[in-house]
Amino acid sequence: MRIISGEARGRTIFAPQGSDTRPTSDKIRGSLFNIIASRVQDARVLDLFGGTGALALEALSRGAESAVIADNARAAQQAIERNARSVLQDEFDFRAQIIRSDYRAAISALEGRMFDLVFLDPPYRMTEAYGDALKRLLAGDMLAPGCLIVLERMKRASVALPEAFNVFDTRDYGDTAVDFVEMAAAQA
Repeated sequence: MRIISGEARGRTIFAPQGSDTRPTSDKIRGSLFNIIASRVQDARVLDLFGGTGALALEALSRGAESAVIADNARAAQQAIERNARSVLQDEFDFRAQIIRSDYRAAISALEGRMFDLVFLDPPYRMTEAYGDALKRLLAGDMLAPGCLIVLERMKRASVALPEAFNVFDTRDYGDTAVDFVEMAAAQA
């Protein structure tokens, strides 16, 4: 895996050994970022199930202002830190924050911060995490006006989202689906 575009183009992304982390493929990540390109520049990014950190690091390479990457698996945390230091180099300390906890604790720790772009790509078995994370982010008033939420899920999985959110586009990539979500007009 590698960073596809931007300042860090071509830099390698490392994944932990084993099957606990399911990195977003270069093909899906490339397609995803082509779709959201206009929303990345100067964005404050939150990646709650970081894995390798590839989604947030790709956003930073393409001009996002900052990123918070959370994961509670030790191997994933080590991969995220290694990748962030490699991709960001001298900018690591002021552009990236790594939180070593699950998504619930990460959201609590970040209360009061606002995000423009949120990635939710939990382990596929955690289908309830999508809606729960969105409820917590909404309750914490952490989603900036116009915030874009990108959900990666197993194509056949049914994901229940809170009423405050609308899926406005879905793209299928083999067994994977990517949903693009925004707050409903009444909530924004």
